[in-house]
Amino acid sequence: MKQNLFIALEGIDGSGKSTQIKLLAEKLIASGHQVYSTFEPSARPIGAMIRSVLKGEMQMDDRAIAGLFVADRLDHLLNEQDGLLKKLKEGYTVLTDRYYFSSYAYHGTHMPMDWVIKANELSAQLLRPDVTIYIDISAEASMERINKGRNSTELYETTENLNNVRNNYFKAFDLLKDEEKVFITNGNRLAEEIAADIWEHVKQIK
Repeated sequence: MKQNLFIALEGIDGSGKSTQIKLLAEKLIASGHQVYSTFEPSARPIGAMIRSVLKGEMQMDDRAIAGLFVADRLDHLLNEQDGLLKKLKEGYTVLTDRYYFSSYAYHGTHMPMDWVIKANELSAQLLRPDVTIYIDISAEASMERINKGRNSTELYETTENLNNVRNNYFKAFDLLKDEEKVFITNGNRLAEEIAADIWEHVKQIK
């Protein structure tokens, strides 16, 4: 396995991305990597606005929301203190749950996926992950996990919308198949089993 990896983990809400990032980070650190993990939306003002919109505290049309997502991802990529590009140049292996890719799925429920990908084009061109690992889970199972630990309500958290989001991820992966390396792993298992599968995917990255 090479050093200085950039790995994005994806999946609809309830798929356990955060847990898997932590488990993967532990394995990578144990194998000699210097690891930097980041999550989104960011803690900075743009991320705070995104969270307000998703919680229904602030109303905004879909194109404005998409613009916020793009701005937040550019900040994740280029921020002078903790941007992904800076960390990679410093020799870190970077793990992230989202940076530009997630809005393909979310906004694909509101507007054409081609438009969303175009809106994200700059972020996509600046930096691509070595691999995106998608944790595949049904909307029904995801809703069950969300309801067990829910502390806020996001606008798309219904079974129907989660199914749309899940389908839109696969549509986006298909549209990017020549430029995005994607591994899909079954998320309907124990966290440790998913982690083992993800580690096997990571070891395949050249």
